[in-house]
Formats: sequence, structure tokens, C-alpha cells
Amino acid sequence: MMYRLASPWPGSAEQVEAELEDARFVECGASQEKSVGWIEPRGHANGPLVEVVGGQWLLKLMLEVKVVPGSVVKRKVQDQLDHIEATTGRKPGKKEKREISEDARLALLPMAFTKQSSVKVWVDPKAGLLLTDAGSSAKADEVMTWLIKAVDGLAVTLVNTQTSPAAAMSLWLSTKEAPPGFSVDRECELKAADESKAVVRYTRHALDTDEVSQHIAMGKVPTRLAMTWDDRVSFVLTEGLQLKKLAFLETVFEDAAASPGDVKEDNFDADVAIATGELSKLIPELLEALGGEAALA
Repeated sequence: MMYRLASPWPGSAEQVEAELEDARFVECGASQEKSVGWIEPRGHANGPLVEVVGGQWLLKLMLEVKVVPGSVVKRKVQDQLDHIEATTGRKPGKKEKREISEDARLALLPMAFTKQSSVKVWVDPKAGLLLTDAGSSAKADEVMTWLIKAVDGLAVTLVNTQTSPAAAMSLWLSTKEAPPGFSVDRECELKAADESKAVVRYTRHALDTDEVSQHIAMGKVPTRLAMTWDDRVSFVLTEGLQLKKLAFLETVFEDAAASPGDVKEDNFDADVAIATGELSKLIPELLEALGGEAALA
């Protein structure tokens, strides 16, 4: 997901490092249900929270939640309700049931398994772009909330284009012509805009067919379309301007191998340089194919 910095990135890497330090990740306590904080992008304990590689900034947010199965809580609550009824002869009311349910859940938290997930944040201060690899809008919103809370003066807005991705994908499929520098691959999802909400999905299927064009002519709108840029990066473009299933093709790694630089043992710098280098060229061309960015309101 792509965001535009509303103003220049506030502060140096050292300043942002100090701000993130106040929100460094700490694992959930015994009775704590959720913990969120920043961790080392490189994965080295006690390392920097802001990694700068070739002018590109990398951050990483960790989210940990304790999972208490609802069926276990329900069983504990029912045992308590049965005990109350057997010893007092009365049935607890709704309010008491809620309190018993909450007490049971809190009592089970220290024994619950934890589930961790992380989201990377890439900042290109020079281009004024910020990207996250959050898998959903809700997760991206949570990441941005924590980042804006941590970094004083940061303001961003989602990248918006003159032509909507859905309209552009409709044009590319109906005319059987991809924008310059791109090719259409073999995966697509079309949804009806009427009350039927009908969905047609193509997987490993040629899309330059009359059948696909007819679906679009009948009012179905593309919501996902697999594409490749410059024979180097493949991805799925969504109606919300998200890039999913990003994959760097062999030519990218062949070029990297032909011009080796200073590669650290963990390959972190090389991986960052490859990913940000390719996407820094792909994104402007994709935005141009979508008519350029819309002016900020």
C-alpha cells in the first residue's frame, strides 16, 4: 500500500530512531492481551530500529496477540453458571454472565498461546513515498496509526490516481492492450456492479479473449489483475491500488549478480537494494499508466 508524504519527512534517521525507541516492542505480559511496538528490521537483537540502505529507510512493526479459543471460554463460563445454579438455585442474569465471561477470559490469558505478525515500512524520503507490506487496509491503518503516533510531525495520505485502477484495468482488458512497459498475465477477478454481486475469477487463463471483453461490456468491473513490469517484477494490482503477490523475476537477480557490491553476510542490504531499486522504477510508471496522481484535496 502506497502513501504520499504530505510534507518532507520530519527529522533525520537518528531523530526517528530516538522516537521509535520509546515504542520498542515488548512481549505481552501474563495478563496482557495485545502488544505492539517497533523491532529491528535487520533482525539483530538490540540493533537499530531504522535501517538506511542507499537512502532508503526500513522500519518494522511487531504485533503480538494472545489467542484464547472461544470454545474454551464458553466451557469455563458454562461450568461457572452451572455451579451458581446448583448452589444458589438461581440463574445469573445477562450482566452477571458478561462479567463471568470476562473473568474467565482474563483467567485464561496467562495460559494462552501468543501469535506474532510483523509489517515492514519502507520510506523513500527523496521521492516522498511511504509503503507498507500490510496484507489488509485494517492492518495498514493500524501500522500508520502507530507510526504517526511515534514520529512527531509525520503526515501522510493514501496515493490516489487520476484514473481509478478499476477503470484502467477495464480498458486494458477490453482493448487487449496493456500500458507501455507492462504486460497482462493470466489471473484476474471481475465483479458485477449490480445487486447480483456476481464474481468471475480467471486463474492461469489467457485474458486476451472475447469472453473477458464481454464480461466487461456487461458491466463487470476488474478488482484484481495480474501484471508484469519490464519482465522484471510481477504483481497483482487491486481496485484499491494495492500491489499483491509481488515477485522479482530472474532477470533482476542476474543483473544483481553481474554487478556485486558490498554484501553483508545476512544479505539484508542486497535484498533491500534490489527490492527498493526495482519498485522505485515500477511505481512511477504504474502511476503514470493510471493517469498520474490526483491532486491532494
